[in-house]
Order: sequence, then C-alpha cells, then structure tokens
Amino acid sequence: QVQLVDSGGGLVPAGGSLRLSCAASGRTFSRYTMGWFRQAPGKEREFVAAISWSGTFTKADLVKGRFTISRDNAKNTANLQMNSLKAEETAVYYCAADSRGRLGTREYEYDFWGQGTQVAVSS
Repeated sequence: QVQLVDSGGGLVPAGGSLRLSCAASGRTFSRYTMGWFRQAPGKEREFVAAISWSGTFTKADLVKGRFTISRDNAKNTANLQMNSLKAEETAVYYCAADSRGRLGTREYEYDFWGQGTQVAVSS
C-alpha cells in the first residue's frame, strides 16, 4: 500500500508559478511511476505529467516547456513545478502512483491517489 499526500496548491496570478509536492509512504516508492493529473470544474480529469522510477518522464502537450516533473526517491517525494500558469489551468491537481512502473497517461493505470490540492489561477 502507498499513501499519497498532495500539497502546494494556492492562488496565483496568470503567468505565476507554483510547486506541487506529493509525499508518499511505503518502502517501495522508488519502484513506482508517479503521475500528476488535474480536474477543472465541470471537466474530466486529465493527465499532466508522469515520471518513472528511473527518471524517464512524459508530459501532456499543453504543459511542455512550462511544467517540470521530478522525484526524490530518498525522500519519497514527487514534485511538479508549474511556470507561466494560465487561468484555464485552474483545477484540483492530484498525484498518483502506478505500482507496475509504467509511464502511463490514463487514470486506470494508477493504483493510488492523493487527496488533491487546489490550484487557482486568476486572470
């Protein structure tokens, strides 16, 4: 079992930055792929970025060049640095963990989820 706790959300103006963190419990964190998803009001949850145990990553086209995903296996944390935020990126952001270590972009590929952290970007 893995428990995930998301943090770092808040209110920022358009063009601003936020750094989200995901703290994981469990001895096998380093083997898991960590992903970030977001869900805007009235919309379906969508993939943002994912990073494998080895550091290989993938990101949604919409965030390339602005968001950076990273992890620290020694600290059991995964982070999402978000720069140049846009108002339409207001959403609840969730971290997730995939015990199979895939670099997936779909919700069903992830076994464990954080509670979510609210990001609000003002225009």
